[in-house]
Amino acid sequence: MRQGLSMLAMALCLAIASVTIHAADVTGKWTAQVAGRDGQTREQIFTFKVEGEKLTGTVSGMPGGSDAEIRNGSVKGDDVAFSVVRSWQGNEVTMLYKGKVTGNEISFTQTREGADTPPRQFTARRVTS
Repeated sequence: MRQGLSMLAMALCLAIASVTIHAADVTGKWTAQVAGRDGQTREQIFTFKVEGEKLTGTVSGMPGGSDAEIRNGSVKGDDVAFSVVRSWQGNEVTMLYKGKVTGNEISFTQTREGADTPPRQFTARRVTS
């Protein structure tokens, strides 16, 4: 019985370790060309910091000019998710980001919370210099 429990505990530890090992490392700076409402593209810069599954950092290059703090960020395996709150014409607007990491690229889908606008899709690339 003890040997069986020991084997089960060891298998569980190995499973947890393998999930942790395979989590994407997105720490650092990433850039993307993101289409705006006016059809123009803007360069956005994502600066990420990861601690465990918690993602923090900033997004710059958004309308309004100042950096926006990443909120509710997470990294689970190759999935990245976070939100950014901005003031737009006197209202707070929450943008939701969901992404999938593949090597040095993250394929993002960006939506506006509570809006019926179509999602924007873009790819961010790791800055390597």
